[in-house]
Order: sequence, then structure tokens, then C-alpha cells
Amino acid sequence: MAKTKKSKGAPDGTKLIAGNRVARRNYDITDTYEAGLVLLGSEVKSMREAQVQITDGYVRIRDGEAWLEGMHVAPYSFAIGFGAHDPDRSRKLLMHSDEIARLKARIDQERVSVIPLSLYFRDGRVKIELGVGKGRTKGDKRQAIAERDSKRDVEREIGRRNKYRT
Repeated sequence: MAKTKKSKGAPDGTKLIAGNRVARRNYDITDTYEAGLVLLGSEVKSMREAQVQITDGYVRIRDGEAWLEGMHVAPYSFAIGFGAHDPDRSRKLLMHSDEIARLKARIDQERVSVIPLSLYFRDGRVKIELGVGKGRTKGDKRQAIAERDSKRDVEREIGRRNKYRT
């Protein structure tokens, strides 16, 4: 049984369930949104055990509603038959209608993707952080890695200089 951990910089009452580290590497994230999820009881119990994969997830907007697709929630081991759920079903996102309309307009005009960045509990409710961004090419990924490494080197050098100052 995997343990959930408190996310960095998050307020009290927030527990990280799953993160999508690949998303920040493969996409240039410009905006983030927070949304709730419509879930079944057995899905919530699986999430408490951190039996979730969000790396293949994406958001699709249909009929004025936002749906999260491609997220895999493993079946809860004690839910059999009636209480069980489909692990790969589409899950409805709980967002304001004006947020959904803005997202739909951006997707249609700017050709961006909406992908899940992290899944967490906030005050007992499951929330998901969504990122809006464009996919990076191979060269863009290499450039982003080089920038990150150079920033890290600069910070390291500043730390060394500050360490020996009196």
C-alpha cells in the first residue's frame, strides 16, 4: 500500500495523490486551473491508496462540460460487483461554466492542450490541477533542460559566495 505525501508549499489539509512530472517537460504550461472531480466511492478509496495514473490524461470539452479522459484509477480491491468501477472511464470535471467557455475558446483558437498536472485531496475532497499549454518539440525540450541547468549552476554559485561572506 503506497503512502500519500503532503505536497510542497501546499496549505494544511492538502495531500498529494499523484503528480505528472512528464507534463512540465513535454508541454510549455502557461495557465493552471483547479477543478473538482465527479467520482464513485470505490474510486475515492483507490485514490486514498494512491492507485492512480494521470500521465496519459487529457481534458476534452463536450456539450459545454469538461471531461477528464485517459486517467486510470485502479479498481478498489474490496469493491466487487456492484461497488466496482470502470478504471478507464471518463470523469466529469467540476468547473464554472465561464471557465469552461474560456478553455474551449483557447483550445479552438490557440491549439493548446489541457492536461492534468497533479491530483490531490484538499479538505477531504479530490481536486485536480490542470495545465494549459502547447506541446514542445525535441529542440524545445533540450533548450528548457539547458536553461534549467544554467539556472541551477547560477544559484549554486550564489550560494557558495554567500556561504563564505561574513
